[in-house]
Amino acid sequence: MHRLEDYIGRLYRYAFSLAREEELARELVQLSAVKALGAKTVPPDESAYRAWLFVILRNAFLDHLRHHRISQSLFETEPEHADAPTMEYWRGDERLINVLNVKQALAKLRPNDQEIIGLVDMAGLSYAEAAEVLDVPAGTVMSRISRARARLLALVGESNVRPLTPTRGRQEKP
Repeated sequence: MHRLEDYIGRLYRYAFSLAREEELARELVQLSAVKALGAKTVPPDESAYRAWLFVILRNAFLDHLRHHRISQSLFETEPEHADAPTMEYWRGDERLINVLNVKQALAKLRPNDQEIIGLVDMAGLSYAEAAEVLDVPAGTVMSRISRARARLLALVGESNVRPLTPTRGRQEKP
């Protein structure tokens, strides 16, 4: 078993946070895995190895953007139905609604915010590891993740989805 296998899930989550589509995320992970497996030298330290994998994936994504001449504005589009009227849902759907709400809010974040949340919260890298991937000081990562989380929380709070109030019988809503 190659130690790369231990990181495939985390790499995919990070790739998905960057690409925002499953097929491209899988492709990026595959490209990164091929490059890592074909490398003549790899970092022996586990933390450095993990950061090295994420750098490879990030560079693969940036190469994809350059190759396809995709502008950053593509990643700043509003999700569909962002202006939909208040929606009602059944209590059993609350978890699904919350997940969709967070995904919509993530889609509204700036690419830098999406990336730092993808590295730290979705892929589970430590601040030091994320700093190594981004080639910035750990303090910068802490500041960025704090601001990104605050913006995400604000966007989630602006959601148009509100819980139903329990009613008895079949009453008409005003």
